Amino acid sequence: MITDQPPVPAAAEPQPGQRAVKRGKVVLVMPAYNAAGTLQQTWSEIPPGSVDEHILVDDASRDDTVAIARSLGIRVLEHAKNRGYGGNQKSCYREALDRGADIVIMLHPDYQYDPRLVPMMLLPLQLGSLDVMLGSRVRTRRECLESGMPLYKYLGNRLLTLIENVCLGQNMGEFHSGFRAYRREVLETIPFERFSDDFVFDSQFLVSAIDAGFRVGEIPVPVRYMPEASSIGFQRSVRYGFGTLAAVAQFQLKRLGLPPARIFAERAGR
Repeated sequence: MITDQPPVPAAAEPQPGQRAVKRGKVVLVMPAYNAAGTLQQTWSEIPPGSVDEHILVDDASRDDTVAIARSLGIRVLEHAKNRGYGGNQKSCYREALDRGADIVIMLHPDYQYDPRLVPMMLLPLQLGSLDVMLGSRVRTRRECLESGMPLYKYLGNRLLTLIENVCLGQNMGEFHSGFRAYRREVLETIPFERFSDDFVFDSQFLVSAIDAGFRVGEIPVPVRYMPEASSIGFQRSVRYGFGTLAAVAQFQLKRLGLPPARIFAERAGR
C-alpha cells in the first residue's frame, strides 16, 4: 500500500541577526613524508565537497607517496631535499595562499587523525566565530592511552598544555595537535616563515597567533597510533618540549615590555 509522504520542509531562511555561513575557498594541505601506506585511506575518508582543493607537499619521501598522490588527482609539490616538518608546512601554506584560499586546513596523510571531521573543523571559521581550530586528541586519559599514545608523550602533553593555558590565558584541551585549520587572515598576519623548520613550528605558530589576538578553539577527535603513523621519538620529544617552553617564555617576556622575539607579528591580527 502506498501512502502519502509528508512534505520535505524547505530550508530555513536565516532569521534577523542570525549569522550566515560564508564558506569561502577551502584548501586542504597535507605535509607528507613516506605516507604511501596511508595516503589513499586518508584521502578516501575526506567528506566529498567539504574542500575545494587538495595540496600534498612531499618532503623528499623515499617511497611511492608522490605517485599515489598524483594517481588520486591531488596537486603535488615536491621538495628536492628534506626540509623538516615545519619547513614542509611553510610550503603548504604559501601554496594555499597563492591559490586563493580563504581557509586552510592541515591534515596529516598518515591516517592518525579522522578525516571525516574536516567539516566540523571548518564550520567555526566559516561562521566567523573563531580564527584557528585544533583537533584535540585528549578527550579522556583512557581514550588517549588506548589509542596507543606512549605514556611519556601523554604526560608531556598534559604538563605542557597546563603551562601553556596558564601562561597564554587559554583553556584548551591540548596545544599539540597536528590537525589544524586557519583563516586566511591568520596566515597573512603570523610570520610563519620565521618559525623553526622542526616540530616546534606548531607551538610557535599558536603562541604567535594568540599574541596577535586570534581566537583559538578545538573539537575532540579520535586519534590512532600505529607503525605507519608519523611520530617522533623520546629525544626529539624532549627537544620539542623545551622549544615549546621557550616560545611561551618569549610570549611572557614580550608582555613584560621586552623587545619581541622574531616569532611575533609586527601588528595585531584583530
